[in-house]
Amino acid sequence: MRNLLRAAIVAGAGLLVVLGAGSASAAESPAGQPNAADLAAIGTLVSGKDTANRLATTVFPDGTRVAAETAARNAMADPAKPVAVYEPSAEFVTGKSAVPAELAYVAVPARTGDGATATVQAQREGRDWSVFNVASGDVEQRLAAEAGKGYLLHEPQVNAWYAVEGGTVRVLDGSVTGTAKGATMSVDAFRTALRDRYADKLPGSAYDREGAGGGYTPASATARPNEPRDLLVPILLGAGALALVAAGAYAVRLRRQ
Repeated sequence: MRNLLRAAIVAGAGLLVVLGAGSASAAESPAGQPNAADLAAIGTLVSGKDTANRLATTVFPDGTRVAAETAARNAMADPAKPVAVYEPSAEFVTGKSAVPAELAYVAVPARTGDGATATVQAQREGRDWSVFNVASGDVEQRLAAEAGKGYLLHEPQVNAWYAVEGGTVRVLDGSVTGTAKGATMSVDAFRTALRDRYADKLPGSAYDREGAGGGYTPASATARPNEPRDLLVPILLGAGALALVAAGAYAVRLRRQ
């Protein structure tokens, strides 16, 4: 009962962080925004024994193994500070939807058994939630603070991050796209940029039919634990295809457990 009450309190506190869609209209708001019940479920999940055990046994490449007792004492997640992470949808890229993004996962700050900064990543599975990855660092927390009233959008193939508020997309980290941090563009211009990068690799394209990549995996697809998900438009890429995207995907992998 105490856990449920704590989760409910956490959900109320975290709602402002996760749902920070600012002044965006309903048509512009991202799909799948977590509600209070979702946040309560996430709070219970990341505060539970299974997640604690996972954090206690997680050691990143630059980490050190510590005694089991110390690891159990150090390992914990902070469900009071959830961050919703959104990713562009194929429907948006192809012009079938005005909604720029859909929910990919909720990031919760945490600490591993050896005291390393970490992020627990939880995704929706039907009506339930599951932890699909423990990632190093706190990039979601840091960039959500920079996003202000906007919501946090990740373009995973190039590992770029944006803040979306109303009809404006602001670059938080352009990664290998060549777009400077702080640059702004309209939602339509953002769609054009995505289309230039991915439109010829969507489902049904020649690229897809020829088997050059893995195809398109929507953000709602289930990922196996501790594996990076490729959630935007196509495709993890065949030989020689889009060195730009391959570089971004590799950068994401370096952050994963």
